[in-house]
Amino acid sequence: MVVRPARLNPPMQSVRLLDPENGLDGVIAIHSTAIGPGAGGCRFWHYPDLESAFDDACRLAEGMSYKNALAGLPFGGAKAVLRRPEGAFDRTALFRAFGRAVEALDGLYVTAEDVGTTVADMRDVSSATRHVAGLDSSDDQAGGDPSPWTALGVFEAMRAAARLTLGAELSDLTVAVQGTGNVGASLCRRLADAGARLIIADIDPRRRNALSAVLDAHIVDVEDIASVEADIFAPCALGGALTVQSVTAMQARLVCGAANNQLASPEVADLLLERGIAYAPDYVVNAGGIISVSAEYLGEDRASVAARVDQIGPRAGEILDLARREGHSPAWVADEMAERIITAASRQAA
Repeated sequence: MVVRPARLNPPMQSVRLLDPENGLDGVIAIHSTAIGPGAGGCRFWHYPDLESAFDDACRLAEGMSYKNALAGLPFGGAKAVLRRPEGAFDRTALFRAFGRAVEALDGLYVTAEDVGTTVADMRDVSSATRHVAGLDSSDDQAGGDPSPWTALGVFEAMRAAARLTLGAELSDLTVAVQGTGNVGASLCRRLADAGARLIIADIDPRRRNALSAVLDAHIVDVEDIASVEADIFAPCALGGALTVQSVTAMQARLVCGAANNQLASPEVADLLLERGIAYAPDYVVNAGGIISVSAEYLGEDRASVAARVDQIGPRAGEILDLARREGHSPAWVADEMAERIITAASRQAA
């Protein structure tokens, strides 16, 4: 996993998670509470060591601060990263132990699903804390798996960005999608329904092949997906997909995907600008999931989620248009917007 340096400061607080009896090993990073409690999902992954888990947590927590600020949510940014144990383990016991750690923070951190975690895991977390979302929903209330909302937001942002930067509808374009997990697969289905041609890649061949059979998508290897002949590249796997090497070889003219922290290093944003490749900032377009989580935690309904997700496309278009007019990278424009919101909230709270 490629780790991008933090844009601002280190997290305001980090909590070491260690409960060997229940298999819990990881960290909660809280980047900012200027706007409200730190909110961000719990990632469950095969990290080789604690240092890599900590670096990823800090990077992701910072991204959540920016994402929540631009989405207009009353939350700061935080993230939990758990190391998946080797061999057999009691998953329920592990996530209940994680729930106890969240509860000990007394509302400073609100958790939910992320890569590697499920609604069932969040149910286990909820047995020990109320500071969790992404649970089963009822009636018209917000809740449940947030990934469909993430995919919807990315789809709407991609459609708006394609019209603005490529002057075309998705039905006339080819989209290369990296990652066919919950969000990536949902995005692919929406793109297929819109008439887009699909090229897909995934580290799990069974998942990838099953989706290809349904959507008639062309399959390529993961190492080739960023450089295939396509109009749009959609990173929907883990972070760091946009490296100097991948951008140098890229044929797509627009990048718009669901993955967090797609830029492997800050200079990649400038390289995209130099090459004339439009970049829809990741934390702007993939905010649908946290919008759903926020609404669930605040007791809102699905209509409020839909209304906020509807704003993602126009917001992405506004950032891309402003970046083009001012000659800046869209990443720089989005960061500046988010930092102004967070700074203003910090001053108001002081």
